[in-house]
Amino acid sequence: MPSQYRIIAVCTGNICRSPMAELMLAEAFRAERLTRAVVDSAGTTAYEAGRPIDPRAARKLTSQNIASDRHMAREWRPEWFVSRELILALDVDHYGWLRQAAPDRESLAKIRMLRSFDPAVADKDPLEQGIEDPWYGGHTDFDTTWNLIRASVPGIVEHVRTELQRRDGHHHGSDQPNAEQRVRSIS
Repeated sequence: MPSQYRIIAVCTGNICRSPMAELMLAEAFRAERLTRAVVDSAGTTAYEAGRPIDPRAARKLTSQNIASDRHMAREWRPEWFVSRELILALDVDHYGWLRQAAPDRESLAKIRMLRSFDPAVADKDPLEQGIEDPWYGGHTDFDTTWNLIRASVPGIVEHVRTELQRRDGHHHGSDQPNAEQRVRSIS
């Protein structure tokens, strides 16, 4: 069975930005039929561990037909450096924290700012790609967070699609069917 491509979104408490990113990406992967893409989220702290998503984040997601009622905040675990292929930092402090905690070069290479996939800021320094914490603000701050994450989703989806094709030995523009396509043509 082909392997999964595992992504994790990371913010501070895992109740606002990272669960929004997780659920938005999960919805996009479903829509694009990228069934091998698996996304989850965590916080750099345990402050909110075990708590549900912030009601304002839930309200924004619900307004876009994305359910968030199953989310429970959790703290980052070091073994996820090994078990995740892409680690998405939501703000510059998370990016710095993850880079400092990374045990090796391979782990460092997996860490990206989520907005590095947003064409509007992809060429900027990572320090200019952060998404401020909406927790301190109101509903408009959650709208802003939604919009900033949303701008990055297509780039992340395309990155994951390319990585899965690369793993399968199927490159963009190639006429060679991947293993899944070959199996379907035989049966």
